[in-house]
Amino acid sequence: MRLATEIQGDETSAQNPARSQNPSSRNSTLKRETHHEIPESHPIESAEHFAIVARATNDAVRDWNVKTGALSWPQGLAALLGYHSSTASEDIGFWQKQIHPQDRARTAGSIRDALAAGGDHWTGEYRFRHFNGSYLDLLERALIVRDSAGAAIRFVGSLMDVTARKQLQDQLVRSQKMEAFGQLAGGVAHDFNNFLTTILGYSDLLLDEIGMKGAVAGHIGEIRGAAGRASVLTAQLLAFSRKHPLAPRVIEVNSLLTNLERSLLRLLGEDISVQCHFDRGKDGLHTKVDPSQLTQIILNLVVNARDAMRNGGRLTLETASLSIETSEEREIGSEELDPGDYVRISVTDNGVGMSDEVKQHLFEPFFTTKDEGRGSGLGLATSYGIVRQSGGHICVQSELGKGTTVKIFLPKVPAPPPPSYKRPSRNKMPTGIESILVLEDDISVRHISVRVLRTLGYDVIEAANGDDAQQLIGKRADKKIDLLLTDMVMPQMSGRHFADWLRKTSPQTKVVFISGYLEESLHPGDRRDQGMFFLPKPFDPEQLATKIREALDSGKDG
Repeated sequence: MRLATEIQGDETSAQNPARSQNPSSRNSTLKRETHHEIPESHPIESAEHFAIVARATNDAVRDWNVKTGALSWPQGLAALLGYHSSTASEDIGFWQKQIHPQDRARTAGSIRDALAAGGDHWTGEYRFRHFNGSYLDLLERALIVRDSAGAAIRFVGSLMDVTARKQLQDQLVRSQKMEAFGQLAGGVAHDFNNFLTTILGYSDLLLDEIGMKGAVAGHIGEIRGAAGRASVLTAQLLAFSRKHPLAPRVIEVNSLLTNLERSLLRLLGEDISVQCHFDRGKDGLHTKVDPSQLTQIILNLVVNARDAMRNGGRLTLETASLSIETSEEREIGSEELDPGDYVRISVTDNGVGMSDEVKQHLFEPFFTTKDEGRGSGLGLATSYGIVRQSGGHICVQSELGKGTTVKIFLPKVPAPPPPSYKRPSRNKMPTGIESILVLEDDISVRHISVRVLRTLGYDVIEAANGDDAQQLIGKRADKKIDLLLTDMVMPQMSGRHFADWLRKTSPQTKVVFISGYLEESLHPGDRRDQGMFFLPKPFDPEQLATKIREALDSGKDG
């Protein structure tokens, strides 16, 4: 209210220069106008009233004389921004210098446009440097006072701290981006699983039907091997998009790191070299952990190391087998480990290192030493939780200027038996003479599935969508369908809905669902019930033949 009174007084002064030269006349006018707005019975004077209101909002107020450049702060200079009158100059240059360099030109241009446009108000957001060196996100709403000719003479703004709101907005945006990326990753993985199913299927058919040997057979085997490795990548993409952790399994640590090495080089850039020192024992180094989670831990550590080597450097990956027999023989940094055999993974950089104070807070959620926007502070905290849940331990050794070493200890387990994969053979795969309907919208997956099943002796009909399948069934009403092989995600009608429709007319028909998506990413009504047969993509002919026979033979003894 005091601001409104002062602004009105200045407008009158601009129109009546004689009045502006009489301070006592101006002050008495302000007092009369103020008392006109606040009843005389009110116990609080107008200045005190304004101070209480301003303090309640915790806003700062700046009053800028557009013509002279003079700047005053009636409220909030110290309380909100941390400056005292002795440290703040009384001209507009002080305000301009404290604005974040990236926001300065934009904010000044916006105000300049508002002054030239003839309007009475301006609103904008910018970052303002607090006295302690940090930046506050401010929302400013300003009143532009003009003279009788329309020229701006005063700019009075109320500055509100919206830092917390901006942080929440940024967190929401990051969350939405991660969710969108997860959906994208799931979709890409689904498409790749279709391609890989085709590659695996035709590779096995070539090896089996043509009976190739020698170099050509080796080339086809390499194609199949590459498809198998690519299926691991799609599994990682699906793991990223899912909502709950995967079950741990036994992995060989050196193999996982070797497969990651190419990805690490892309992450690090050309100015950082990578050295690998792996303990390649006779049986390898095996541990039981979620491979996708361990991969994420390694990637987090590598990114941290890269950020600590801004001017280039060297990253070293090491693995070792460690046996702790008694508490007296524990290695430095592994005091929390129980006696036993462990796999140790070490990630070392020769970057800037960390102080003791930073190391004390290293595994706390949201703690980060990175600049704003370069990290959430959740990487090491998440890594710590995953390692501890896996029965292991993670520790950090670092000194300022001497780099950092992060050691991960995971329980060592025996090597699993070697995989029993053999080149598929038509004579060894289960066969049959039943009638099968293949419902699949991807033409490559449908063709390889149909070809494999017909080769195994089944009577196969195929359709690309539910409408076509219903027409086919109508044309052969006299012939029963023993099994439906259907993709879960279909255009027009989902595989689950078609299976429900088919079972109403043919209850004895067995169903095998196939999909390259994770089930939790599907609409609840499109998911299979517990006990329904499911074959995830990518699959090879032997897996398809085995699952089909398993479904057809189910319930025969009941």
